[in-house]
Amino acid sequence: MNKDNEGKSNIYRYVLCGLMAAIICLFAPISVPIGPIPVSLTNLVLYIAVYILSVGDAMLSLAVYMLIGIAGLPVFSGYSGGIAKLAGPTGGYLVGFFPMLLILGIVFLYVKKMKSPLIRTLIMIIAGVLATGVLYALGTVWFVYQMECTWEYALSVCVIPFIPFDIGKIIIANIVGPMIRKPLSRLGLV
Repeated sequence: MNKDNEGKSNIYRYVLCGLMAAIICLFAPISVPIGPIPVSLTNLVLYIAVYILSVGDAMLSLAVYMLIGIAGLPVFSGYSGGIAKLAGPTGGYLVGFFPMLLILGIVFLYVKKMKSPLIRTLIMIIAGVLATGVLYALGTVWFVYQMECTWEYALSVCVIPFIPFDIGKIIIANIVGPMIRKPLSRLGLV
C-alpha cells in the first residue's frame, strides 16, 4: 500500500471512529428509567460497533464518548454528564462497557470470516450474552460498593430487569450489524 492510500485509509478509520463516537453520544442518553439503573441504548450501539470497526477503533470510539461525558456534556443515560456520573453508583456499568466491547470485538475477529451466517450469528449472540454478563458483574460490584447494599438488592434492580431488554438488543444488533457492514465492506471501509 502506498503512502497516499495508507493516509486515506487512516482518514477513513478516524472518520468512522468519530462517527461511531457521535452515534454513541446520540443514542446513549436515550433511556427508560425502570429503577436506579435506566435501560439505555448504549450497549445496543456498542454491539453494532463491532461489526463496523476494528476492536481498537471501537474502543477508541467508546473512549471518546466517555471523555465527552466526563467533560460534562450530557451524553450519559438520562442526558447526564460529568465525573460524578462515572464515580457514582452506575459508574461501574460505564467502565464495564470496555471489557464488554473488547470481548465482542475479539470474538467477531474470529467469526467474521465464517461461511455460515447462522453459526456466526449464534456465536455472536452467545458472545453478546457472555460479554453483557461481564458488564453486569463489574457494574453490580461497583453498585454494591457505592450503595452499601446487599447483592440480592443489587441483582434485583441492576441485572434481572435488564436481561430481556439486553437479549433483545443483542438480537437486534446481530440483525442490523451485518446489514450495515455489508455496504461498508463493498466500499472498502471495513
